[in-house]
Amino acid sequence: MLAFEATRLARHLAPPEQLFLRERTRQQHHAAGHRIFHEGDSGDGVYVVLEGSIEISGMSVPGRQHRLAVMEAGDYFGEMAVFDGGGRSATAIAITPAVVGFVASDAVQEVLERSPKLAAALVRDASIRMREFNRRFLQESLKAERLTLVERLARTIVHDFRNPLNVVGIAADIAADASTTLEMRRSARDRIRKQVEVMNRMMQELLDFTRGTAISVSLPRVRIDTFLKDIVMELQAEADRRGMALRVENAPPAMEFRLDPPRLSRVFTNLAQNAFDAMSGHPEAALTLRSQAVPEGILIEVSDNGPGIPAEILPHIFEPFVTHGKAHGSGLGLAISHRIIAEHGGRITVDSTPGRGTTFRIQLPPARPGETDRIVR
Repeated sequence: MLAFEATRLARHLAPPEQLFLRERTRQQHHAAGHRIFHEGDSGDGVYVVLEGSIEISGMSVPGRQHRLAVMEAGDYFGEMAVFDGGGRSATAIAITPAVVGFVASDAVQEVLERSPKLAAALVRDASIRMREFNRRFLQESLKAERLTLVERLARTIVHDFRNPLNVVGIAADIAADASTTLEMRRSARDRIRKQVEVMNRMMQELLDFTRGTAISVSLPRVRIDTFLKDIVMELQAEADRRGMALRVENAPPAMEFRLDPPRLSRVFTNLAQNAFDAMSGHPEAALTLRSQAVPEGILIEVSDNGPGIPAEILPHIFEPFVTHGKAHGSGLGLAISHRIIAEHGGRITVDSTPGRGTTFRIQLPPARPGETDRIVR
């Protein structure tokens, strides 16, 4: 039987974290054909295969089960429960007599807080498995229209996760290099943690978006000038890398608004990345940010001097899977951005002139007396 330390779940951990999880792992013995969990069951933890083989399958239509994957000794499954605590998305059945280790979600979450590398590995494996599951499942059972939609969703995950994973990889190499200073290692650690937070947030956004259910959001009071200053610092690095100009036309007003900075920053990242992609090859490419206080709160504009958006696409630009000018775009970025702005009680609009550029306008309302930080939208 395989030792817990030799499994894919444990290989990214330092010995103390390995010991912590091993002590909280409960071994389960299953006969061939025994169902470990069923699609729709409560997701309360992760399973690690120590011996034998496990089939992961999903239901396409009533009475028709499709094999999605086979997990061998060393593999783990059921990790989506760690991200959202939702029900099982598939069924797990022992193909041969098997021994699995069960680790409760709270124990894994506790280790994730101390090990960003494990978090990155879980997110990466979840992304890879989602692509593979979708490919097999759809090839066998779904119509061509459904295949196109889910493939686009999988492409979104891969596309959006590529940049954070690259940052994590570079920072991990720096942290592991014996010649780096203590300060450089601390900086690399902080970068890894930040990117893991970004990836976890992106995964949750996709889950929230696909479910379409009301969610509770926390909107503490934040100074808009401080928030926008941080946004500009993040975007400047990408603009410099692409050889493009980033301009801030005026100083933001020193006003307080009810914001969720991590989620709202995702909106500006989406808008900037789309603009940078659209302006690729432009000799005088420039992204411009403007902000001003208005009676309704604050108005923030993000403008580029790229080729613009065709008139026939403009009315649908915030709809899911509508994309233009990106070879690998999926059309979810602006749809998610629209939802985030709505969660803040604001609105986002767009104007575009072919050949002259595009301007997105974000309007956010001021904090109202008596409002709490947590609301449901």
